[in-house]
Amino acid sequence: MSCPVETRLTEMGLALPPSAPSRALFLPGKVTGNLLYLSGQICEWEGVPQYFGPAGEGLDMEMAQKAAQMCALNMLFCIKQITGSLDSVASVVRLGGFVAAEPTFGKGPAVVNGASQLFIDLYGEAGRHARTAVNVASLPECALVEVDAVVELH
Repeated sequence: MSCPVETRLTEMGLALPPSAPSRALFLPGKVTGNLLYLSGQICEWEGVPQYFGPAGEGLDMEMAQKAAQMCALNMLFCIKQITGSLDSVASVVRLGGFVAAEPTFGKGPAVVNGASQLFIDLYGEAGRHARTAVNVASLPECALVEVDAVVELH
């Protein structure tokens, strides 16, 4: 039987990726106490980048938010891999979002909303979180977005 969070994900027409491989020497996440620190995930599907930066004038915001949502889906895969269930999350504590952008692009926080909204849609009030969203010169594999998180576990 699937968990309620996975059921909501399916009802939204979304699915977890089959994998979320690491690109370097780091863990997908690490538990200390009741907190799970999730490593940054770029907008890739099974290790293949899907959206590329830098963001600039004329950026399709809906597409960019889908890129951030893909980062969140990769983090959800890692949560399930580490804890065994997406229902193990008691609260999303913090999200960090990074958008590869031209120096004059001021809409990085709106891009990262794609990840934030997914956590809120899945976890309700427990999905609301503190957040940082910044623009950067580049990200791994020239990705458009990278997101990391800290979640509290039951």
